[in-house]
Amino acid sequence: MSKTREDVKAGIWVIGGIAALVTIGLTLTLAIGGVSRLTAPFRGEVDKRDRTEGSGSFRIATYEEFFGLCSTVQSKEGAMKALEEENKTASEPRRAQISTSLTALKASRIEAVNEYNAKAAQEHRAAFKDKDLPPRLAVDDMNTTCAP
Repeated sequence: MSKTREDVKAGIWVIGGIAALVTIGLTLTLAIGGVSRLTAPFRGEVDKRDRTEGSGSFRIATYEEFFGLCSTVQSKEGAMKALEEENKTASEPRRAQISTSLTALKASRIEAVNEYNAKAAQEHRAAFKDKDLPPRLAVDDMNTTCAP
């Protein structure tokens, strides 16, 4: 069996067709991947905006979260003031307990102040903080005001 000229031509066409299909497939894959890579920043920004500004539940939760964080700081300050007042007339064993409690409350208050400030500094959260809340809380200011 010898191959005829037509058989050789047909074989070349088949191989050429396969090569063309592979080339087209690779070109499409690279083009789609390139477009995806080029649009990634835009798609990321849209996704971020949808999850924050476009989400009513996120907006409400963030708004309420700032009040919660601020009131936590106020509560700790109130407890510290109450203990300091009690300390004036307390017995010596009770004073030791009060001292320990004050130390724990001070540390806990600092954590709450830092959490408030960290969240207030986040660009995607800051827009949803009530305008009457302080922009930042001070660690050394023991008179935190959360609302006018």
